[in-house]
Amino acid sequence: MAVDLSMPVLVVDDYSTMIRIIRNLLKQLGFDNIDDASDGSAALNKMRGKKYGLVISDWNMEPMTGYDLLREVRADPNLATTPFIMITAESKTENVIAAKKAGVNNYIVKPFNAATLKTKIEAVFPDMASA
Repeated sequence: MAVDLSMPVLVVDDYSTMIRIIRNLLKQLGFDNIDDASDGSAALNKMRGKKYGLVISDWNMEPMTGYDLLREVRADPNLATTPFIMITAESKTENVIAAKKAGVNNYIVKPFNAATLKTKIEAVFPDMASA
């Protein structure tokens, strides 16, 4: 399946500048249906009301972290298969392992650019590269 650039993407970050940056990178890649949430619980509420084709979430947020959001999403039968990319400023091995165990589809360490984001999205949707 090639990536549907019109699919809804949810960007979750408690830092509005980062949301703007990721939103702009996604637009550069051709995505145009982009929502955002300022923390995990707000994201979870949006996800329960709308089906997203991809979630891109920061790890470090209050009150609900991206890691907690990931665990909630994977535990919810209606959301469990949603592709999920985690973004973090920390490249700690234990965080990467914890996220992988929790079911993250991919992992990006800040700072990153459009090319990195594209590569990570293509890895989640392997057929995108040929699209």
